[in-house]
Amino acid sequence: MDKETIWLIIGFVGQALFSARFIVQWLKSEREKKSVFPIAFWYFSIGGGITLLAYAIYRQDPVFIVGQLTGLFIYFRNLYFVVHERKNLSIE
Repeated sequence: MDKETIWLIIGFVGQALFSARFIVQWLKSEREKKSVFPIAFWYFSIGGGITLLAYAIYRQDPVFIVGQLTGLFIYFRNLYFVVHERKNLSIE
């Protein structure tokens, strides 16, 4: 398998992880009959974002790189809020 094929696979894996977050969110929301973002949504966002960032860096696409970096900041920040909120709830 050549380098290009490996990077295409990495790109598709990243896209699959990124897309899976919406399936996880949709299933959880259907179960609860309201819009919900489970913690797995943020983990899939981060996993997909990191993988897609690696692919974007390999492709040397500055637009894609900036977009993924911005998204990753937001995903990590939201995960922090979720973890921080859960910690505060367990303390109370």
